[in-house]
Formats: sequence, C-alpha cells, structure tokens
Amino acid sequence: MPKFYEPDMGAEPDNPFARDADGKLVRRSYWLDMGDRSIVLMMNHGLGKVLSNEQKRMHLNDIGRGHLIEEVCTVEILPPEK
Repeated sequence: MPKFYEPDMGAEPDNPFARDADGKLVRRSYWLDMGDRSIVLMMNHGLGKVLSNEQKRMHLNDIGRGHLIEEVCTVEILPPEK
C-alpha cells in the first residue's frame, strides 16, 4: 500500500509535508491557505517535485484538491513490451 511522503525532519524540520504519528498533516493550514495555481507550482517545481505520482495524488486528495491531479501528475509512459 502506498504511503504518504515522509520528509527528513532532521534536515528539514519545517517541511510542509510533515505528518504526525497518526498520519495527519501537521501544517495543513499551509496548504489550505494556498491557491490552486500555487499548489500546482509547488508540486511540480517546488518541494513536491520529489514525490512520486501516487504520493502527489494522495496528498492532493488529503488536502481536498483532488481536482488538480491531472495538472500535477505527469503521465508515465512505459516502454513497449518485448
């Protein structure tokens, strides 16, 4: 089962992806105060660029921005099978 992105809290103690022991987003207001365009930029070019597509989907759904999934998640093109 996929898990939410877990940042290195030692290196980045203020990371907006931080979650508590119960898996709840610690800095939820950080995300809820952002507009859709800012979230798209953050996920594609900012801190979110290191997340997998599944982690991005999970995070966007968690913050109530599931409608941004198509703008944020890149299409993964698989090579042809031999």
